[in-house]
Amino acid sequence: MSDESGLWLLTLGPAAGAGLYWAIYRYYRNTDKSHAFERETAVDAKPVTGSESKVGEVKGAWEPQIGGNNVKAFRRRVKRAR
Repeated sequence: MSDESGLWLLTLGPAAGAGLYWAIYRYYRNTDKSHAFERETAVDAKPVTGSESKVGEVKGAWEPQIGGNNVKAFRRRVKRAR
């Protein structure tokens, strides 16, 4: 193997590394794509509905923990109070 044929092999490594870096950068950054949120995203505004009825009242922090938490059994779903 002569010196000239080995030289291109040595330059191939850094060039391939730079190309891979640029491809990954472009993939994750999406620099070649644009999205105009204000123009392309439609949001239908509706009037606010609801009431002013009082649901409950909390004065101070009397309970050390929130009721229905899953501290001990964190894989069990928390049941919502109705």
